[in-house]
Amino acid sequence: MESLRFNAINHLSGLGKEILVEGNQKITGIFGENVFTLKTAREYLSDEAYKSLVASIKTGKKIDRTMGNHIGAGLRHWAEAKGVTHFTHWFQPLTGTTAEKHDSFFTLKGDGTPIEEFDGAALIQQEPDASSFPSGGLRATFEARGYTAWDPTSPIFIMNIGDANTLCIPTIFVSYTGESLDTKTPLLRSLEALNKAAVDVCNYFDKNITKVIATLGWEQEYFVVDAGLANARPDLVMTGRTVFGHSPAKGQQLEDHYFGSIPERIYAFMKDFEEEAYRLGIPLRTRHNEVAPAQFECAPIYEEANLAVDHNILLMDLMTRIARRHNLMALLHEKPFAGINGSGKHNNWSMSTDTGVNLLAPGKTPKTNLMFLTFFVNVIKAVDDYADLLRASIASESNDHRLGANEAPPAILSVFIGKYLNDVLTEIKTRVGDNFSEQDELLLKLDIHKNIPELLLDNTDRNRTSPFAFTGNKFEFRAVGSTANCGIPMTVLNGIVAKTLVNFKKEVDGLIEKGDKKEIAIMQVIREYIAGSEKVLFEGDGYSEEWHHEAERRGLPNVKTTPLALDAMITDSAKQLFDDLGIYRHAELEARHEIELEKYIKKVQIESRIMGELCTSHILPNAVKYQNILIENIKGLKDLGLPESAYANQLQILKKISEHIAAVADGVEKMIEARKVVNKIEDSRTKAIAYQSQVKDAFFTKIRYHVDKLELLVDDQYWLLPKYRELLFLR
Repeated sequence: MESLRFNAINHLSGLGKEILVEGNQKITGIFGENVFTLKTAREYLSDEAYKSLVASIKTGKKIDRTMGNHIGAGLRHWAEAKGVTHFTHWFQPLTGTTAEKHDSFFTLKGDGTPIEEFDGAALIQQEPDASSFPSGGLRATFEARGYTAWDPTSPIFIMNIGDANTLCIPTIFVSYTGESLDTKTPLLRSLEALNKAAVDVCNYFDKNITKVIATLGWEQEYFVVDAGLANARPDLVMTGRTVFGHSPAKGQQLEDHYFGSIPERIYAFMKDFEEEAYRLGIPLRTRHNEVAPAQFECAPIYEEANLAVDHNILLMDLMTRIARRHNLMALLHEKPFAGINGSGKHNNWSMSTDTGVNLLAPGKTPKTNLMFLTFFVNVIKAVDDYADLLRASIASESNDHRLGANEAPPAILSVFIGKYLNDVLTEIKTRVGDNFSEQDELLLKLDIHKNIPELLLDNTDRNRTSPFAFTGNKFEFRAVGSTANCGIPMTVLNGIVAKTLVNFKKEVDGLIEKGDKKEIAIMQVIREYIAGSEKVLFEGDGYSEEWHHEAERRGLPNVKTTPLALDAMITDSAKQLFDDLGIYRHAELEARHEIELEKYIKKVQIESRIMGELCTSHILPNAVKYQNILIENIKGLKDLGLPESAYANQLQILKKISEHIAAVADGVEKMIEARKVVNKIEDSRTKAIAYQSQVKDAFFTKIRYHVDKLELLVDDQYWLLPKYRELLFLR
């Protein structure tokens, strides 16, 4: 039987060594070679232009157009030496991906003379069509003007695609009236808010600290499958996941894939995309097999958060494109396959000072450990106070498939810090009486100086069931989805920690004004924060049913679906928080809420449509073909005069197939009718909730159950969709 499925399997058997990438290059020899680093800028820019660029990067000083002309000219000379003919403003609209419009250096002078040029105006600002991107009502269709503006803090780079090299300029994207239409602008605002709030608190301990940056190290999980097999699955092509598919006899139960030997074909793909990543300055450090078959992970050395976010979204694009060179498909969806682990993107977040101190790492003196405790406890309180916002920041239709399953944290936001740190916080809370005094300065010593460095280096356990875990000198936000732009949860995390630090300073200053010593005032507020945030600390199994009951008793929110989780974005408290910090205007929050609801609706709608299409054009016709074969077989045996016992098994199979065919056909018809009803709803929130409850929850699992049963019953040669055993194990 000719089909895409069997053609792909036959092609796989003929793959040989031609898929391998030959040659090895020392990483340090190619790292950053396609990035306009400050070292490169020093070579191509005048002293004045170089100093202007450095001042912009380090202090945020604006680059004027005249100096922009000098920088643009230097950039063009560098780029042309690498074969570049075009440039683009590379930005991150609210689609969840990146965007770019390429323009050439080529132009004509007034007398018709052809030249190449790249001036400051083109470097600093461009004007894409703002009405063609999601705006959540911020811009009407006829109001097209929007602006991209250069972000000098993220280095310019050259992207190589085939034989073409393009100069890519990281930019923000805002509307004509100044509202943010991207993920980078709010992230930059949140970084500045955190910087200001953290420096103010740091100055209690060290007046030399003038800047604090948020750092981020992400861990990207993904699946890789053969492209031929994947292309024979319309659901994978259209949605990034399999809406049908029976679990294979072997899945991940033997636990033999995790950290196992990397398959040769996948290794070649990894080596290829890593080399491209190194050239773009992405500091990848780790690669390995993940738990599920065909699942893998890569992770870099941590970087300043803005750059780390750019590098992550750039890497996702690289992986997707380079996989095609190897006749593979990289799947970034949180749950491409039912019954095995899905994929996340763990965000390892911390704060570092311009004096070289990690604020979430212990020091060697009581004073530096008090600074550590201050920031450590403030982060815990921020998560406790704003758990709903953190949950909203990771909400998506695709992540809903993963959260709460037995490979991902639940939708309940809790914090794991380990037994030893729990003991330290308990001792701080209970060691002294209700009021602090001069003698309580001894509390500052509390053996913290002696114990904390040891426990953080060796004894801080890890809890993979926790959505927000302290892992030694950073917090790991494990609930972020693999497809996410991690700038969104990082913006929220930066913001809520900044707000908590602002409040902390106000409370400490208030106690100091009343006559308390600074250290005593700090410990007093820390102690109050510990006592007030206890309910969010949890050391046990986040997967257990008992934890769900305990979390409910503690009053912790457990919002399991995206349409409801998104409500937290537009509460009065959220609007006030982000407005106070200058991160989001009210209209920007409302717009994002609307965009995310629309995104949810459209994704469920697409999945519903592809389920219906697969059932009517792939599954049911071939199930009916096999049904007819059984009917003819039974009829022939009857005509021979054989007793019913001779064809009892065929009758039983026929009955089961007929029941499943009827259930699938009925389910698809009812799902389509339900979709028609829901599509008439105008309010986005109501419509999203209806799509979730009346379409997704009501029909997806039910239809899938019967389709997956048919997969087991129908003759293999009549099943057009590649099966899990092929997708996950054939390479």
